[in-house]
Amino acid sequence: MQAFFHQSEFDQPHPSRARAIIKAHPELRRLIVRNPYTALIAVSLVLMQTAISYWMGTKGFGYWWLSLLIAYCIGAFANHANYVIIHDATHNLILRSKSWNKMVAIIADLPNLAPGAMGFRVYHLKHHSHQGDYEYDADLANHWEARLIGNKWYRKAIWLMLFPFFQLTRPPRLKAIRMWDRWFFVNFVCAAGYDAAVVYFCGWPGFLYLVFAFFFSIGLHPVGARWIQEHYTYDFDQETFSYYGPINRVALNMGYHNEHHDLPSIPWNNLPKLRAMAPEFYDYLKYHTSWTRLLFQFIFDERYSLYSRIERMKQRASSPAIRDVTTGRMSGVDLSARPITF
Repeated sequence: MQAFFHQSEFDQPHPSRARAIIKAHPELRRLIVRNPYTALIAVSLVLMQTAISYWMGTKGFGYWWLSLLIAYCIGAFANHANYVIIHDATHNLILRSKSWNKMVAIIADLPNLAPGAMGFRVYHLKHHSHQGDYEYDADLANHWEARLIGNKWYRKAIWLMLFPFFQLTRPPRLKAIRMWDRWFFVNFVCAAGYDAAVVYFCGWPGFLYLVFAFFFSIGLHPVGARWIQEHYTYDFDQETFSYYGPINRVALNMGYHNEHHDLPSIPWNNLPKLRAMAPEFYDYLKYHTSWTRLLFQFIFDERYSLYSRIERMKQRASSPAIRDVTTGRMSGVDLSARPITF
């Protein structure tokens, strides 16, 4: 039966590389700052999405095709950029106060229609502290989810298109996760209020535009390949990958994922500077140059499935570190190191 690639929980590259980077380049500490201008970007994107929603509301349902086109070409990038802002707010990289960072995340979350910012804050921080641990990392697919999707192209395409729904099924399996609190309630009330206001002032056609933008921003779209780029792999020698391509300009450098995992206290605008100042730590790593190409690669290459991830296994005191691949369909895949040039 197919399974995640297995690796010892004690063989974690990011903390050791981070210490080495700081030791070799102490001047990098000046990149560890907050960026309050990110909050202005969030507000601007919310206003832009709301304005487009209002305009589509004046057009009516007869222009659903235009709504779909604008959502794909503009709305998806805007919503995805706000996901990046929610991500930076989760790491408290925007404003000094945790509460203000949470409020920025809730504001950025408004065009997404569903209250996801505070839930993301909880399980994303667990992802950093327990990467690859099935009991704590919601970034790993459920076993039933991975078995259901398999490696069939049409199932993987449907999975990407419905990715938000699959994500909702993961937190219940996690340990030490408390999703419902005061801030989750605030997130819920703000999202519900915004949705009601959009329907009232923009009409259902305007609401439909935001629905299109929401699903494109997180799924079957070039920016949706970001979820694949970060940790999906059939190369066992490297579990986290960066993307260096043109969409980073509108995705607020979300592609710099190795850099972020190494030093998560650096805001989005300084991640390229980190790579430029410490090239000896990143030039040898494999990376992606096209989200669009990766999107098609993931869908149509049967080597990729939801099991194409590294899962950290708990090491017993009397046993050596685990360094193997569970047998199954992936056992015949070439896992030797090579550049990612699909």
